[in-house]
Amino acid sequence: CGVVGLKRIQNLPSSFNLIGCADPLIFSKKINNSNKRILLTKNWKKILNLKNLNAVIICTTHHLHSKILLECIKKNIHAFVEKPAGVSLKETRNIVSKLHLKRNLIIRVGFNHRYHPAFLKAKKLIEDKKIGKIIYIRAVYGHGGRLNYEKEWRFKKKISGGGELIDKGSHLIDLSRLFLGDLKINSFNLKTYFWKMKLEDNCFITLENKKRSLAFLHASCTEWKNKFIFEIFGKSGKIEINGLGKSYGPESLTYYKMSKKMGIPKKNLFKFQQDPNYSWNYELREFHKDILKKRISRPGIFEAYENLKIINSIYRQNDNY
Repeated sequence: CGVVGLKRIQNLPSSFNLIGCADPLIFSKKINNSNKRILLTKNWKKILNLKNLNAVIICTTHHLHSKILLECIKKNIHAFVEKPAGVSLKETRNIVSKLHLKRNLIIRVGFNHRYHPAFLKAKKLIEDKKIGKIIYIRAVYGHGGRLNYEKEWRFKKKISGGGELIDKGSHLIDLSRLFLGDLKINSFNLKTYFWKMKLEDNCFITLENKKRSLAFLHASCTEWKNKFIFEIFGKSGKIEINGLGKSYGPESLTYYKMSKKMGIPKKNLFKFQQDPNYSWNYELREFHKDILKKRISRPGIFEAYENLKIINSIYRQNDNY
């Protein structure tokens, strides 16, 4: 029930009825729910023993994702887990293999950026062939941290699994795979420029698909002024997404259409006024549809596994790891 857990509770669709929350430092005053019978506990295992439980939302630190997911699979409980859905490739592979035996069990992974209005619009433009074949992607996701940021759990390797690569970088990898498909590592560089810690505060990576389309990605916690930009370049146009709302600035998408005579392209600007929490509610509604329709979640544990393959491979090859 930290920042992300509370955000999930606050954006819980009406199709879900909250019956229990678990957190080592649980604060009941922060959990707004009309159901007075809600179970509040410091032990997550007690949640899984509730008789009227159908699904769980896992918003713990990264190292607990796989452990809780495996227990959910054993008990036939649907699960929504935040990214990266684990830190160990071996554990995630084990989850993938066990799910093959339980076809009606739903595991959805919370890569909420896919459901930002700008990305939903970008996906539609690409499906409508508005920019032609994608030739490359360029993206930056950066923020400036806060005082004592290097002492937080996200920079303790055993708990988080890594630094900026597995944190903000996992979102950029997932979005790149959404548009370019399977990707292999082309090059990478992990740097610790500012924060006094052993993990990276900046990651620079390039990924490539079978058609030789590239993704140039930079995730950082030394950006100082929060920034998000995601550009998709096609043979006949370009899509540029700026901002995520709140401190990242207004969310917008600019579509540039190349003319046959080249020169300055035509420009269409789309501004999105949706609540910044729009994506959090949207993907939980998709989770509910997955359960009702018994459909395979996208993104699910398979997508998380493919993302972790890239992340874990980079960490294995990096000298500091």
